[in-house]
Amino acid sequence: MGEIEGTYRVLQTPGSRWGAQTSVGVSTLEPGQAPSAAATAAAAAAAAAGLPGRMQTHLHLTVKLLDDTVEVFAIEPKSDGQVLLTQVWKRLNLMEYDYFGLEFQNVPSFWIWLEPMKPVIRQVRRPKNAMLRLAVKFFPPDPGQLQEEYTRYLFALQLKRDLLEERLSCTDTTAALLTSHLLQSEIGDYDDAQDREHLRVHTYLPRQERSLEKILEFHRKHTGQTPAESDFQVLEVARKLEMYGIRFHKASDREGAKINLAVSHMGVLVFQSTTKINTFNWSRVRKLSFKRKRFLIKLHPEVHGPYQDTLEFLLGSRDECKNFWKICVEYHTFFRLFDQPKPKAKAVFFSRGSSFRYSGRTQKQLVDCVKVGGMKRTPYERRQSKTRTTVRPLTADLPKQSISFTEGMRTFSSPSSANASFCSVPASPLTPPGLPDIKDSSSSVMGPQAPHVKRPAAERNSGALEGPDATQAPATGHPALRPCQGFSMDSPQLSPSTRKSPLSLSPAFQVTLGPAEQGSSPLLSPVLSDAGGAKMDNEEMKHKCVGADEAYFIAKEILATERTYLKDLEVITVWFRSAVVKEDAMPADLMTLLFSNIDPIYEFHRGFLREVEQRLALWEGPSNTHATGSHQRIGDVLLRNMHHLKQFTSYFQRHDEVLTELEKATKRFKKLETVYREFELQKVCYLPLNTFLLKPVQRLVQYRLLLSRLCGHYAPRHHDYADCRDALKVITEVTSTLQHSLVRLENLQKLTELQRDLVGIENLIAPGREFIREGCLHKLTKKGLQQRMFFLFSDMLLYTSRGVSGTSHFRIRGLLPLRGLLVEESENEWSVPHCFTIYAAQKTIVVAASTRLEKEKWMHDLNTAIEAAKGGGGMTPALPGSTACAPPRRSSDEVSVEQESEEDAHGTHSSAEVQSQHRANTTVHVCWYRNTSVSRADHSAAVKNQLSGYLLRKFKNSNGWQKLWVVFTNFCLFFYKTHQDDYPLASLPLLGYSVSVPGEADGIHKEHVFKLQFRSHVYFFRAESKYTCGRWMEVIERASSSPGRAGPPEEEA
Repeated sequence: MGEIEGTYRVLQTPGSRWGAQTSVGVSTLEPGQAPSAAATAAAAAAAAAGLPGRMQTHLHLTVKLLDDTVEVFAIEPKSDGQVLLTQVWKRLNLMEYDYFGLEFQNVPSFWIWLEPMKPVIRQVRRPKNAMLRLAVKFFPPDPGQLQEEYTRYLFALQLKRDLLEERLSCTDTTAALLTSHLLQSEIGDYDDAQDREHLRVHTYLPRQERSLEKILEFHRKHTGQTPAESDFQVLEVARKLEMYGIRFHKASDREGAKINLAVSHMGVLVFQSTTKINTFNWSRVRKLSFKRKRFLIKLHPEVHGPYQDTLEFLLGSRDECKNFWKICVEYHTFFRLFDQPKPKAKAVFFSRGSSFRYSGRTQKQLVDCVKVGGMKRTPYERRQSKTRTTVRPLTADLPKQSISFTEGMRTFSSPSSANASFCSVPASPLTPPGLPDIKDSSSSVMGPQAPHVKRPAAERNSGALEGPDATQAPATGHPALRPCQGFSMDSPQLSPSTRKSPLSLSPAFQVTLGPAEQGSSPLLSPVLSDAGGAKMDNEEMKHKCVGADEAYFIAKEILATERTYLKDLEVITVWFRSAVVKEDAMPADLMTLLFSNIDPIYEFHRGFLREVEQRLALWEGPSNTHATGSHQRIGDVLLRNMHHLKQFTSYFQRHDEVLTELEKATKRFKKLETVYREFELQKVCYLPLNTFLLKPVQRLVQYRLLLSRLCGHYAPRHHDYADCRDALKVITEVTSTLQHSLVRLENLQKLTELQRDLVGIENLIAPGREFIREGCLHKLTKKGLQQRMFFLFSDMLLYTSRGVSGTSHFRIRGLLPLRGLLVEESENEWSVPHCFTIYAAQKTIVVAASTRLEKEKWMHDLNTAIEAAKGGGGMTPALPGSTACAPPRRSSDEVSVEQESEEDAHGTHSSAEVQSQHRANTTVHVCWYRNTSVSRADHSAAVKNQLSGYLLRKFKNSNGWQKLWVVFTNFCLFFYKTHQDDYPLASLPLLGYSVSVPGEADGIHKEHVFKLQFRSHVYFFRAESKYTCGRWMEVIERASSSPGRAGPPEEEA
């Protein structure tokens, strides 16, 4: 849009003559405003130097830093903003300065960023008396992207400022938690008298008195954290808040409703009060512009569809509108582009539109620059901390972008999100694996504990430890709030789950963040996802010197999958419990039934996981001499715990009762149904909620398979063979007892899930009804082939259509009882590939499958189910109030080529259908989009083929590898930053994908890499060893190629 219409003019002050009376000059201050102390001091210094007014050529500017100290900088009067910024960066010795900027106020409560390419005197009114302040300008979605400890320290100070200014709105509990970490960073370990005195003098929160006890309670738990670790925890907690990094710009929409606009790494955000109501991702936006006070967002044609392609918002003034537009331009460039854009060429005669462009480095350039920069360690001062100086590592402790799996085990690091470069967090090195720290003493299984040592902040300085041999105990703060620990592929450090107090409703961190506060998933921008990730091409991955045999990797698989399993149990024991208790939504008897069954199982597995972690830590010890005997084995741990697990058989047998009663209660109690549905929309509930209730019984099957692999690997004379064999016998006995219960549970869970997804049928859960197959077929109608979703049960065949209103439900279009059904091939009759005809008593339909194999699976399952239904009795199922199954009689050979009712297709949807928006990665929805099907045998195979662990991921057209914790379950890959995360950042449904070894044309010159491909979508994953790579390929292929599994869709010619 247009250029700036005018510039601010600075009034000139007359100089002083020798021997003349000092002139007071022309005041440029507002009425009642006094010159700042720093400006007065600067003027006095110049006068003391004997410089007359006309020779004082430098402009002195006052800058308030993030630790509230004030500095004065001298620049030439006509200097651009970049000159001042450069001076600030040099004085602070700041490397990652592109995240920061200087802001000032020309109008009260209206902050403006200093532009680097524009003279300061054209931006700041009365610069001699203005107070600029250093602030964070770009908030990355994850603190792991900040590669310097000093940068994270400054970010923590910014969040401290935001808390005090009420920009970072959150609950009182979350605010107290953040304040406690700031306290730990500034004054060290908890001391009641010192804490109270410090909080009396220093204000962190607007209403600090009412949160005082909570702050002290949280601070007590952080004993042992270094200042650097505390800074990281502040960022880790804050980034999950919806208001993290948000700066409101008041506006109104076309209807005049008051709203707030903001910008983040994702795009432009729209808030109503403090509630986010819309997000315009950068990928959806084609153009951002402004015209006077109107801010315009033009969307891509495929995004807006039949609706308007340009959205308009009205801001308070033209200056406010242009200021917000500039911020959007800078955010888009910083997070989305690889390189900074070239400056716009000046027009010869006249120009149209603004020439403003972002002039700094992009995030991609910043990451690359810090990564390759070899600078010496530089001290910096924590002005508000007891730790007066700390060493900022710029080389030795830089994030290892080319980190090997073995090196990662010795490094604290925090990777960024799903598409992240993985960056280390400077922190204390790990204790020797032989002495893992165990803080929770309440568990029934005890191990060696490191002594708990309380250290003052000065002794816990993370930068004070230099050299590879420095060791100290890990931080013992609350595990949910600690930095992500070592990034070996499956580092055997204690997981947070093993240190929680027994049966707590929620960890301290988890209970503070409700769904509304956590905001969106902190995925990185596409810049880092495709090319800015942690590049590992310069260094070959090395195997661990220990554990070269298969038994070691099987033990690591037990550890990795146990970590995932315990997180799945926490969805029920911690998260769901917290939700129902908060709303008082569950009857007391059901509450007792549910948690009295699952809590003891959860407690047992916490202790079991701790034992496995300790054994793997000893197995991977630095010296092999002590590990050649009793430590390089896992059978004794498994045998002891399998015997304990056998005692829980009665608990496992009651799971179907729990599932049934929970389903009944959700129908009877409206509040419970609401809590249930809202909980399933939370990110932590990444699968249907009732799926987590099946996990304990399914885990037993996985133990049996893992023990079978161990016994198959060991020779009979091996010292670990006898224990593994005995453990296998015990778990086989348990699974045999529960086999029928597991089948019932899986069938009940599937029927319950479908009951929520299907609209137009009641009481889908009926005695004797079994699920057989679900999938996509094309039904022949008068309009041609129409996509339909079919569901085959032991007594009926349903077909449905997807709701056109954008809901995730499927509306019933027809029901065919299996008794009397006939299925025949009819390709020759209708000239439709892979089609067959289904004859019912009063209806005939023609359907077509996507492939011949898919057609054969459907026909086989249909014929088998029809034969089984002939001997069955009972009433014929029918839709309530439906005439779909009883049309006017017609001849048996007449084919129903019906015309779908547009009115029915666009009919009104129930309120439950509108409210519930299930995830798109469930098998029903994936089958719909991938044009495939899934059978009961597929689900059984998926239970036996689940896997977890660290992998490196690479996209087809990218150069870098990103390290992620990957969980494969329910035909889907879920991606986490680390195994400690509570919810996945992204998911990849694998139905229809093929798994293979990369070919020559793929250009992958690394070992242990496998390839996933669906049509043009290609992903590469790299494992730590040949065995691990083979296991990933095996479980993915088995889950997608079980006896009931159709192959991938045929490619079109």
